[in-house]
Amino acid sequence: MKLRLLQLKCHFTWKLLLKDTDPDELADRLYDQVTFLVTKNKYMVYNLLSYVMHLKGDYTQAIAHLKQAEEMIKENNPTGTDQKYLVTYGNYAWVFYYLKQYEDSQKYIDKVEQIYKEPKDITDVAEIYGEKAWTLLKFCGQYYEEAKQCFLKALELEPEDPEWNSGYATAVYRLEGFNGRKCPASECESLELLERAVEKNPNDAVVKSLLALKLQDLNRTAKGKIYIEEAINQAPSSPYLLRYVAKFYRRSGMEDEALCVLQTAVDLIPTSGFLHHQIGLCYRNKYFKDKKRFRNGNSQTETEKLNDLLQNTLFHFEKVLEYKKTFVYAYIDLANMYCEAKEYKKAEDTFKTVMAFTTLIDEEKQQIYYNYGRFKEYYMKSKSEAINYYKKSVQITVCMKEREFSVKSLKRIASKKIQNDIHDAEGFALLGFVHKINGEINDAIDCFEKALKYDPHNAEYVSELCELKMVI
Repeated sequence: MKLRLLQLKCHFTWKLLLKDTDPDELADRLYDQVTFLVTKNKYMVYNLLSYVMHLKGDYTQAIAHLKQAEEMIKENNPTGTDQKYLVTYGNYAWVFYYLKQYEDSQKYIDKVEQIYKEPKDITDVAEIYGEKAWTLLKFCGQYYEEAKQCFLKALELEPEDPEWNSGYATAVYRLEGFNGRKCPASECESLELLERAVEKNPNDAVVKSLLALKLQDLNRTAKGKIYIEEAINQAPSSPYLLRYVAKFYRRSGMEDEALCVLQTAVDLIPTSGFLHHQIGLCYRNKYFKDKKRFRNGNSQTETEKLNDLLQNTLFHFEKVLEYKKTFVYAYIDLANMYCEAKEYKKAEDTFKTVMAFTTLIDEEKQQIYYNYGRFKEYYMKSKSEAINYYKKSVQITVCMKEREFSVKSLKRIASKKIQNDIHDAEGFALLGFVHKINGEINDAIDCFEKALKYDPHNAEYVSELCELKMVI
């Protein structure tokens, strides 16, 4: 039986790993989607909820959600193909297997095999690829690339399907901006895909908002605003649309309009970490704008306004972590704002908490190390610790802006050390490290030779110099 179970194409065989998500937080998000998402494919949400309940060990709820998935398929597919049941039946088979109800498990294995035989033998089913793709998109960001490939396979089988077109465009759009990446206009694949998705599914307000954001990325904000306004008219009370509308407004410098939209959305989903993060970003923008504007003044009114904006920012960033404990970038944002509030112990604790995560990817580590290095340099006045974390950021080779910032910070610190003391071996060694990172090998050799001149017994400098000379 186990072999036949492993051959089923469903959530239990898609390698959705517990270490890659927080089941409680994911369940909360999915329940919100059940309430607010407008789609005929809501059964997919129930199927994923069933798997999440398995992760939580709640098989009563797992079966209940599979029944809801089954009912939704019947409701929206009264005369359609049985292929839509394949994933649901596969999940049933696995749940009953874990409950040691082997006869029931076998019954659903047989149902799956029967569907594959009628009306003719089939091997590839677009619904399976599509459902797997949507599941991967909802599960965690590390699965976006695989989601993209699954949508592509679904489109190969059903190229005109609106759902797969929207999904493929969404996956590509998310990948282009994943973890703060900036996609050059010449490499922007999602624009054409989003335009096609809107054409295939003009009633999808969310995909219209993504198209608007992509146009904004490409400095075509006026055209993007047309799609934003169309989307709002279509779904004025959808929290999933409103969060993107707010993002569009915030990036246009319209923080008050964004906050108005976000308040509507957060009233509907008060426990959404994403929405609280967006609200915090708006207040943060307003805080720094006013801080710059009030630079030459120091009235009590101005001070109170700045403090109110700062406290609102902190409140909503703290709310994010209350509801979404694995939101890495919210920890960075919160720690940096604690620095603004001169709450350095809280900043330190927040940085240490996020650095202790065992599932951090390189992009996340690079941003954490740069920001922590900046905290050590400017607030803790510890150049040595700052250098250590800037180096850690630089040594991660993914090309994020934080890597560039870390290189500049190291060069600045090295130059200042040498300026203060022309015989500073550490300063020359640090400058040599920067040249090495930039691929300037001869300059790096020159710097390490000077470092050894002023500190001739330093084994680290000897090792670096030998390594560099081997390159040339």
